[in-house]
Amino acid sequence: MSSDYPLILATDLDGTFLGGSDEQRAEFYEYLQKYRHRLLLVFVTGRDIEFVQSLSEDSKFPYPDYIIGDVGTTIVHGKTLEPLESIQGWVEEIWGNSSDRVKEMMANEAGIELQECSGPRRVSYYYEPEKLQESTVQKVFDAGFDCILSADVYLDVVPKGVSKGPTLIKFIELLELNADNVILAGDSLNDLSLFKTGLKSVAVGNAEQKLVKHIATMDNVYHSPYPGTAGIWDGLKYYTKLLEA
Repeated sequence: MSSDYPLILATDLDGTFLGGSDEQRAEFYEYLQKYRHRLLLVFVTGRDIEFVQSLSEDSKFPYPDYIIGDVGTTIVHGKTLEPLESIQGWVEEIWGNSSDRVKEMMANEAGIELQECSGPRRVSYYYEPEKLQESTVQKVFDAGFDCILSADVYLDVVPKGVSKGPTLIKFIELLELNADNVILAGDSLNDLSLFKTGLKSVAVGNAEQKLVKHIATMDNVYHSPYPGTAGIWDGLKYYTKLLEA
């Protein structure tokens, strides 16, 4: 049973699991591979599944057991890419056929540009902070969706109540995992919902300032001084969750 894993690492990718220097990444990946049998690895990312697949071309890269992609709106097995039907169905029931409706609603809003990579259960935009109107974000909420901003670049319109954190909680419950063995890691504002779960969390040293401000009063979040993978590893030490222990 998955719940026997001494460490369940649920981590963001860009800036976090893909962050740090080449040397830091190589050392951390080698460490994880050495103790891979003791680790349940979950990627929780704004990226789509195709991007995660492309990472497997590097044989030294630790491939995940599960992928929560598209900012929490897609969840699949890492090896087979089969969806976890009960959770995916929950997302689809909320979203329905909303993509065209959202695109039409946002068509003439200032400061945003539609991304080509929008997933089937979200609509994604690039945005310019100085041009984005508060009324645009409010329009999203008023229409019954959630709006996730991150890195002063990305704006995602997602199903109400769906994001990285809520999807991860449903995943933990479905697999009957021991929440005390879960460590979360992230660096951007779209990781805030992960940290709001109350689970043990690591904000890496290169975390964006808007996230840093939010976590200042969150007792469950350790802010590492180290970037990317070095920050994750530092967090594992902080929580005494090293795999060789």
